[in-house]
Amino acid sequence: MRISTVTMFEQSTASLNRQQGNLSKVSQQIASGRRVVNPSDDPQAASRAVGVDQSQAITQQYADSRISARNSLSQTDSILRSIVDAIDSAKGRLVQASSDTLSDVDRESVASELKGIYETMIGQANATDGNGRYLFGGYKDSAQPFTKDASGNVQYQGDFNVREQRIDSTRLVKVADNGDTIFKSVPSSAGYVAEAKKDDGSLNSGNVTFRGPQIRDVNDADYGTDFRITFNTPADTFDIETFDGTDWNAVQTEGYTGNLGDSAQQVTYGGVSIDLEGTPTAGDSILVAQAGGEQREPNLFRSMEEAIRVLENPADTDAKKADLRNTLNTSMRDLDNALDNVSTVLASVGARVNELDVVDVVGGNRMMNYTETLSDLVDLDYAEAISEYSLRQVGLQAAQKTFVDIKGLSLLNYM
Repeated sequence: MRISTVTMFEQSTASLNRQQGNLSKVSQQIASGRRVVNPSDDPQAASRAVGVDQSQAITQQYADSRISARNSLSQTDSILRSIVDAIDSAKGRLVQASSDTLSDVDRESVASELKGIYETMIGQANATDGNGRYLFGGYKDSAQPFTKDASGNVQYQGDFNVREQRIDSTRLVKVADNGDTIFKSVPSSAGYVAEAKKDDGSLNSGNVTFRGPQIRDVNDADYGTDFRITFNTPADTFDIETFDGTDWNAVQTEGYTGNLGDSAQQVTYGGVSIDLEGTPTAGDSILVAQAGGEQREPNLFRSMEEAIRVLENPADTDAKKADLRNTLNTSMRDLDNALDNVSTVLASVGARVNELDVVDVVGGNRMMNYTETLSDLVDLDYAEAISEYSLRQVGLQAAQKTFVDIKGLSLLNYM
């Protein structure tokens, strides 16, 4: 069979190109550190690598989300700790103000300190995150959740939703609590609170003071029912009233003897007792209600406002002295409940941070598995690649030498 010179040149050129292509491919693998540079290098491994790479990217997004959630929770934790300190400080001031040795001027000074604490609480309640969103407004995070109305009372303007953030494919975590949960709620164990006010909300005219209330019998048939003590005309009797959803109705009438001697009179209803002492006037009333119930909704700011009010006004009459004692009693119990509630929310924030730590560990292990799987699929074995590179280099050199030899062949060399 006769082989033409053109055929020999074409075969030699093709061999050179093939060897150069093989060497170039190995060079790309060594330079990139990847065995699969192009999908055609290993279609099955390339296809699996795409899926693993996508899963790895999603896992990284969840990791970034956890960082954001942790930042929000850390800020919430810091603010709640500040609120706890403020409540503790306010309680200390109220205990100080309860002393009979303080003058009206001294109590006014305490009121001034409470105002500073009160304003600090409002500022903390309206705190924002790093993006300018209000932390405790629920979904209404673009406006201040707590504002003062025309009367100077603090009102909650946020909603009751809780912002959540996805930290893993199947897990959501609360990154902020709404202001109602923090500042207008009490723990389930809060018990009862008493308040001395008339039916129309005005202050009592007499000087009846109370101690308590105390829970005596949780198995009483009427336990859990709010009741009100209202003094009649003449004020030597009083009615115990309960609320039927529309109005207060007397359920029993008793005689009042607390104003006849030094010992207080204990009034008990529904397994709850309260001690009364002093001289009432007709229409005076003492409410005994579950903290957080319909008759007495909890409100940390209202409790602070009431304490400041009574300390700013001189206690120059028996009625005002009774109002001072009763209001401080109520405010201290309210602050105890508020402290327990904020501490509960603070513990919840800590639990959520711990959950982030657990998910971080799981996510880190998952990311490590993805990295190892991706490495097995596409990463290069350098020892094998370098050996392959040397072999391809020898092959190319042989093809080049052969081409030179074939190119020099001519019949004229032998004539």
